[in-house]
Amino acid sequence: MDTGRFAYPIVSAIFIFLIFSQAEAYDTLDPTGNITIKWDILSWTADGYVATVTMNNYQMYRHIMSPGWTLGWTWAKKEVIWSMVGAQATDQGDCSKFKGNIPHCCKRTPTVVDLLPGVPYNQQIANCCKGGVVSSWGQDPSAAVSSFQLSVGLSSTSNKTVRLPKNFTLHGPGPGYTCSAAKIVPNSVFLSSDGRRKTQALMTWNVTCTYSQMLASKNPTCCVSFSSFYNSTIVPCPSCACGCKNTNSCVTSDSNILDVVGINTPTANNAPLLQCTQHMCPIRVHWHVKTNYMEYWRVKITITNFNYLSNYSQWTLVAQHPNLNNVTQVFSFVYQPLIPYRSINDTGMFYGIKFFNDVLMEDGPDGNVQSELILQKDANTFTFKEGWAFPRTVLFNGDECIMPPPDTYPFLPNSAHARTIVLSTLAAFVHFILLAFW
Repeated sequence: MDTGRFAYPIVSAIFIFLIFSQAEAYDTLDPTGNITIKWDILSWTADGYVATVTMNNYQMYRHIMSPGWTLGWTWAKKEVIWSMVGAQATDQGDCSKFKGNIPHCCKRTPTVVDLLPGVPYNQQIANCCKGGVVSSWGQDPSAAVSSFQLSVGLSSTSNKTVRLPKNFTLHGPGPGYTCSAAKIVPNSVFLSSDGRRKTQALMTWNVTCTYSQMLASKNPTCCVSFSSFYNSTIVPCPSCACGCKNTNSCVTSDSNILDVVGINTPTANNAPLLQCTQHMCPIRVHWHVKTNYMEYWRVKITITNFNYLSNYSQWTLVAQHPNLNNVTQVFSFVYQPLIPYRSINDTGMFYGIKFFNDVLMEDGPDGNVQSELILQKDANTFTFKEGWAFPRTVLFNGDECIMPPPDTYPFLPNSAHARTIVLSTLAAFVHFILLAFW
């Protein structure tokens, strides 16, 4: 019996599985993106140390939205948290063996959350108390950080004997992050407020957490639909793109459940409460090729929220298209090209304008945001043929959206209608010129 014939497909299958399982946590559009958690020991105490924990979000377009991050770990020995500033443990645990001074948390596996805005000043430190909301690095680097301070007891009291915590977990706010083991790194250096004096931590260790969409959700969380001015067909999101409709997974717009007080308040454990659709996605992105000018073309983007439970604050939309290197104007959204990791700059990030449309409301009349963009044509590559005008990849809040099959994209009409397209293009161009000089 030739066992080689059977072994080869098995080995190949295992090899392919390993590649794709690793690739799922590797984002080709943001390959260096991660959340780095840094522990800086600032001083030693009688039975432990005081440390500042800083969470830096180095992901270009993936942020942590309400209800915020949750950080956990396992103590190496029998450490306790005497006190915290800027955050709190969700469970104190069994502290019955202590008399008089009771620790803030006695659990061997503490779970910590950020404090809410507005707490008393003596409970705050810099970069704390934002309800766990952390911006993406590409959106706002100054807000892509969160910090807290803790006093640890029943621990070693020198950098030669202290034991590093292990088994770090990060939810932001749901699952999806995998964290490395803590690693000792060069001590952090700090500058005084006047910039004239340097100090350094007594000991520093880092933990790196990376995101996997496959770990975050068994189903995709967004889909894309298409339409164009040159074809009356609207290409919808694929059916069951984010799961299939059943009586337990969605509600109709006239359901009585929508009248329940507090139904729209987000929590970390809430499953989406979706409007019944054929795609069953919380988010739909619609890309409409709107107008053809002589040297430019115009696209309208609409993002619709079908989730009755969640507002999407500080949302981000990433699109990959070869003509994004020639964006001329963007209306209603902020646009930022992403640092290219390929030979061409074909990827950009869109997000809302603060206090205007940076919050995508839950399903309902206000549950959508829209923008239009004008792009200059590249004479060597521009065409409306074969779906070229539609994006190659779309991500919402860092998760890749399901696209329609390429053979369903709106197609150009046949030559009998060519004169109509030319006339409509000329009329649109004249209209554009008139608006420009009005």
